[in-house]
Amino acid sequence: MNQRIAHITLVVKDYDEAIEFYTKKLDFTLLEDTRIDEEKRWVMIAPSGARECSLILAKAANERQTESVGNQTGGRVGFFLFTDDFWRDYYKMKEREVSFVRSPTEFEYGTVAVFEDLYGNMWDLIEPNENNKGLIIKNSRKH
Repeated sequence: MNQRIAHITLVVKDYDEAIEFYTKKLDFTLLEDTRIDEEKRWVMIAPSGARECSLILAKAANERQTESVGNQTGGRVGFFLFTDDFWRDYYKMKEREVSFVRSPTEFEYGTVAVFEDLYGNMWDLIEPNENNKGLIIKNSRKH
């Protein structure tokens, strides 16, 4: 059997402000932005280099969905952005005024800091090391 997660939906207040944040502050790529009807668009973004999974930005369509914007995982870190150069991305994001809520820390599985997206969803920025059980990104830096 061959399965994979292709997309994860992220409920947002506004398509354009979410696209702006992810593409300008995090350097994600806008893969698709197709209008479906007057209110709904198919908006797909992904980090540069992503091969398996992308985010679908879905504008909240009712009160219940609006209440979940920024709290889709109940205040826990729900998204994990792996990088091949933690400090490059950390300083770039800080310069772009991305809000970090936990400082960089070295763990047995890599270097990690927690940041919030424009709505308050929590993300880990991680440079995994050889002890990480998840996907390890080849490090392009020379050691």
